[in-house]
Amino acid sequence: MTRRTGNRRRRPALDSVATAFLPALLLTASLAALSMGLTPQIGFALGRRAQQQNASPDLSSGRFDMLVRSDMFAGMAGDREALDRAMKLCEQALIENQKNPAALVWHGSGLVFQAGQMFRAGDYINGKQVIVRGFREMDDAVALAPESLDTLIPRGASLLGYAAHSGDPERAKPRLEQGLADYEKVLAIQKQRWSALPAHSRGELLSGLAEGWMRAGNAAKARSYAQHIVDEMPNSRYATRAKEFLDAPNPPAQLDWPCLGCHTGAGS
Repeated sequence: MTRRTGNRRRRPALDSVATAFLPALLLTASLAALSMGLTPQIGFALGRRAQQQNASPDLSSGRFDMLVRSDMFAGMAGDREALDRAMKLCEQALIENQKNPAALVWHGSGLVFQAGQMFRAGDYINGKQVIVRGFREMDDAVALAPESLDTLIPRGASLLGYAAHSGDPERAKPRLEQGLADYEKVLAIQKQRWSALPAHSRGELLSGLAEGWMRAGNAAKARSYAQHIVDEMPNSRYATRAKEFLDAPNPPAQLDWPCLGCHTGAGS
């Protein structure tokens, strides 16, 4: 956390957005496997293969996220060329179909990340314009496909990542609530086949809900999701972490649970 001194000008709440998006969108990749019933490892492998085999990818395919997410993740980890490729791919898809919800939601998320970089560089005027556009594109994407995991998961993960790193909780609160609503809806959509989904995907979604509700000030709801993890996944690292939270005599006011699993080298 950046310390602020009395004579240092306070940065806008959004200036740490850039550091928030990589973990949030790594979670997006894991949760995206829910819509195909894949393990996260297979989802990542297919995404990389699609990227390698498609110098000119088929933008009409039903899995746009698999074409863009590897470059988007690399870009958010610091590879500017990869981020440019990801954004250009989204823009190409939107030229072909301006109402492509998957392209819109990924492009919007990329814009919010770029806005964070602008804020960090002190470019607050352009940063504000870009982040507003990014939020609007993600919202438009969900409006176009309100029941689709392809839009709900990227927007939810992006908004929760943004809220977690905002320096102004009140300003971020509407977006936090929106992200939580997206995750709740993902959970409801997957209800019928929930038990058949990979443990990592279930653990990340439930952890995201517990962490988000704690950040929103609803400790009871956060505890209910933590208990859900303990009951459903008793021998997992997710359960160990959740149990520590539930048993703590003085639990933290906010949870900061990193992703566990395939892309972090820490299995569930």
